[in-house]
Amino acid sequence: MATSSAPTPRTATRAVVLSSGGVDSTTCLALAVRRFGAVNVCALSVAYGQRHSRELESAQAIARHYGVEHHTLDLSRVLERSQNALMAGSKAQVRHATYADQAAQAAAEGREAGPVSTYVPFRNGLMLSAAGAYALSLFPHEVTLLYLGAHADDAAGSAYPDCSPAFIQAMGSALSLGTYDQVRLEAPFAQGNKADIVRCGLGLGVPYHLTWSCYEGQEQPCGACGTCLDRIAAFDANGMTDPLMQAGDIEG
Repeated sequence: MATSSAPTPRTATRAVVLSSGGVDSTTCLALAVRRFGAVNVCALSVAYGQRHSRELESAQAIARHYGVEHHTLDLSRVLERSQNALMAGSKAQVRHATYADQAAQAAAEGREAGPVSTYVPFRNGLMLSAAGAYALSLFPHEVTLLYLGAHADDAAGSAYPDCSPAFIQAMGSALSLGTYDQVRLEAPFAQGNKADIVRCGLGLGVPYHLTWSCYEGQEQPCGACGTCLDRIAAFDANGMTDPLMQAGDIEG
């Protein structure tokens, strides 16, 4: 009696990388280009109403560096009522402390660790959903990997719950189920930290001097907000100085 076997999963041939212009997503872009070639990779950025455009300018410069297509989705209307500290119209202040220090302060005050002032409501869920639909529209007959640069440092202390392994697994299942398994979530650093990401990127020759992470969005990184401090520490852990602490401006 013949037995039926499950069909062999199709192999991914394209990649869409959610590109914020920062260290994590740029390293993902380097991985995707190495795996698929620049012609098969698309960088996708999201305008969500953020208070400055520096990260989007960096994303454009990085896409030019790698020779990949760059697209930007405007999802700002979805989050226009949010008053988190990253939004253009918000009066909330960006905390100048690491996420670990913010969690420790909450504990010292008898509060549960939870959202930091820079948590954007369900941002990764929103971006992944839109990016999944966009990827399937771009490549309707191919399997596409959707890269997300989330890592364990951001998930720690529930600072950003949409970076946690549980969230990533759930979103990965939803994307696969909702796209006939044609869009698959790839989060290569979900179990690692930012120092691991920088170590990987240095081996790939990632142009970290083109990236931008600072929440303040001024001419120079502030060096004091949570993302600046984590970035500086990640380079220090690899025996290097953050190139933006030496040079300053984006090169295009």
